[in-house]
Amino acid sequence: MTERTIAVMWFRNDLRLADNPALLAAVKWAKEHDGAVLPVFILDDVISDQLGGATKWWLEKSLTALNRDIAGLGDTKSDRALRLFKGEAKTVLETLADDKPVKAVFWNRLYDNPSTKRDTDIKAALQDHGLTCESHKANLLFEPWDVKTGSGTDFKVYSPFWRACQKLPTPREPKSAPESLALFKGEVDGQINITDFDLSPKPVNWAGGLEERFTPGEQGAKDQLFEFIDDRLTDYTDMRDRPDRRVTSELSPHLRFGEISPYQVWHAANHYADANPGKGKTASKFIAELGWREFAHHILYHGTDLRSVPLQGQFKHFPWSDDAKGLRAWQKGQTGFPIVDAGMRELWHTGYMHNRVRMIVGSILVKHLLIHWRDGLAWFDDTLVDACPANNPFSWQWIGGCGADAAPYFRIFNPVLQGEKFDPKGEYVRQWVPELRDMPEQYIHKPWEASPLILKAAGVTLGKTYPEPLIGLKEGRERALEAYQDMKKAAG
Repeated sequence: MTERTIAVMWFRNDLRLADNPALLAAVKWAKEHDGAVLPVFILDDVISDQLGGATKWWLEKSLTALNRDIAGLGDTKSDRALRLFKGEAKTVLETLADDKPVKAVFWNRLYDNPSTKRDTDIKAALQDHGLTCESHKANLLFEPWDVKTGSGTDFKVYSPFWRACQKLPTPREPKSAPESLALFKGEVDGQINITDFDLSPKPVNWAGGLEERFTPGEQGAKDQLFEFIDDRLTDYTDMRDRPDRRVTSELSPHLRFGEISPYQVWHAANHYADANPGKGKTASKFIAELGWREFAHHILYHGTDLRSVPLQGQFKHFPWSDDAKGLRAWQKGQTGFPIVDAGMRELWHTGYMHNRVRMIVGSILVKHLLIHWRDGLAWFDDTLVDACPANNPFSWQWIGGCGADAAPYFRIFNPVLQGEKFDPKGEYVRQWVPELRDMPEQYIHKPWEASPLILKAAGVTLGKTYPEPLIGLKEGRERALEAYQDMKKAAG
């Protein structure tokens, strides 16, 4: 019997059924050609290079959920739903086209240089084979090439970038998932099981805290969005910088893997504003965070190597310190600065950290400790569930003073003042640094200023039960400013 014509849906960072333009296009093409859809995910070097320990864990859970969702929509066995492959994507897709009556391939666009180069090469090769190839806009509200300055150049500063975006046509309404999928249910050579990806934590499962905090998959993303809209968005403007309060959306890992689209988030927030007169400001404040995500991808697309090359060239001359001991203390949450240590321990346990705290811990690393921002980037790449090729390096260059629209290097966060302002009662510190749980509120962010009697009453012995600061705040600030001046001289 002749096999049906096949349209391949190539999933990447778009692990969802709803509001997935490439999937809808594949379904439409298959229907028009009396064919079937073959959903695939290919773990190639481009994707592997963008995964750390936490994102590997998330990817395995997300692929499992997507496979289950596809199987339900396509009325098929789970091993005939999402087909998994490992190897060079071009080779896998060409082999599929040679072995099966594949006539079309659909995917949603990505914006990092390795992905765009790969996709361009694959599109050319498959079209040479006579296949229909379509890429779609799904993961950004605005294409990087559509947002230009008045002189036609790319933006380097966020505020004018976001203003320009807001003058463009309003992002389209989200699209529903297909009502059904006519799936190809035959055998496919080279298909492997998800365990062959080797994504699970080994030799022991360290991801218990991640499982407590998040539910990967499209349904988990939808639940997270609507819980935020219903319960927390109203307080977003006033409380978004408070790590001791759960107010932020925590949607970043779901957006990173495309379990939810920015269109769904954009319109949910705007519908909230329409239904709640007087709440437009808080909705706009939240939507502006989508703007930062768009800006990071804009910089990524137009840049060269965001992970290793500072966008501001003078920082090639910065006198970074080779401080392995300080880096390890920072990674373990043993710096002696309570809000920094709380953030680093939250990260290790949950794969996540509040955005305000990310800025504080980043500042301590690259300014007080003079440790290269690339070392911080590498640690976050491995431990954050939302680490992505755009946001993570963009943010580290920002805090390092060397990126686009960066905080000036000489703007140095004081962890004590930051803690007292954004964790005023020390509840966040007490949660993640239990050895300081009984410290009085006055000293929770600066235990080194407490008297021996107060420390003893709180059960704290500096240097034993809790570390002394790695460096004095004044000393660290002065050293950072001196290094900055040295860089400017070296750069000429």
